[in-house]
Amino acid sequence: MTRIQAPNAPPSLDGPAADSPLLRRDWIAGLEKGLAILEAFGDATPRLTAAQMGERVGMTRTAARRHLLTLLHLGYVGSDGKLFWLTPRVLRLGQAFIESSRLAKLVQPFLQRITAGTQEIAYLSALDGDDVVYVARNGPNRAMNTGFVLGARTPAHVTAAGMLMLAWREPPGAPDWLARNTLRTYTSFTITNPEHMRAEFARIRQQDWALSEQQLELNYRGIAVPLRDARGQLVGALNVTMPIGQESSDAAVARVLGVLRETAAALRPLI
Repeated sequence: MTRIQAPNAPPSLDGPAADSPLLRRDWIAGLEKGLAILEAFGDATPRLTAAQMGERVGMTRTAARRHLLTLLHLGYVGSDGKLFWLTPRVLRLGQAFIESSRLAKLVQPFLQRITAGTQEIAYLSALDGDDVVYVARNGPNRAMNTGFVLGARTPAHVTAAGMLMLAWREPPGAPDWLARNTLRTYTSFTITNPEHMRAEFARIRQQDWALSEQQLELNYRGIAVPLRDARGQLVGALNVTMPIGQESSDAAVARVLGVLRETAAALRPLI
C-alpha cells in the first residue's frame, strides 16, 4: 500500500512526532496547499498577488488564486482585488493551540516560580523546524527589538533554547543540521562558523544547559535547560532572557541555572 511522508512535521508538545509515513489515501493535498499559502506570508512578504503566491508555493497563478479566494471567503485573508494579506482571523489557529495544549497550561505556575526566583522573564520554548517558538511565558514585557512575546518565532541558532534543542535533537544529527543550514549573522557576536557551532553543541550536550549572549540582539543573554518528560524524552526548553548590564556570564548562570534545573526536575514526573 502506498505511503507518503509528511513534510517537515515538527514534534508536538503534547504527543509524538507527526513524522510517520501516511497512507496516500489519507493525504489531503488541498489542505497541505492551503496551509502552505498561509505560511507564505511573512515580514518580507506581507502582501502578495496570486502570481507571486504561486511562485512562492509552487503553484500556477490560477491554482494559487483559487486557494486565496477560498481563504478570502473564509475570512483568513483580505484583498483589494489584486493583493492578498492575512487577517487577524489567522490568530485563531495559534490561540487554539495555546488553549488546548496541556503542557502550556501545566507549565504556567512553574514559569511563575522561575520568574519569582530569578526576577527574569521565563519561557517554555519549542523547536519548530529551524525556529524556536515561545509557547508559554511569564514575566514583564521588555523593550526588545526581537519581541519575545507569546507565539514569537526566532532563528534557533541564535537563542539559548534553540541551540540547546538543536544540540539534543540527536547528537549525530547536529552536524547534518549544520551541513544544510547557513548560520545567518544578526550581530557581530553571532556564531557563523560551523565548526565553532559544532563545538558549542558538544559543550551543551556535555553540560546539559545552554548560554547565548548577544547572538540575536546586542546586550541580551539567554540561559536554557532541557525540559524532559517522565520517559526522558525532550519536549522543549525552559529558558530566561535578560539584559547583560554589568552582570558577568558566570554570575548570571550562578543566579538562574539552579532555579531552571529545579523547575525542570519538578515538572518532569508531571509530563
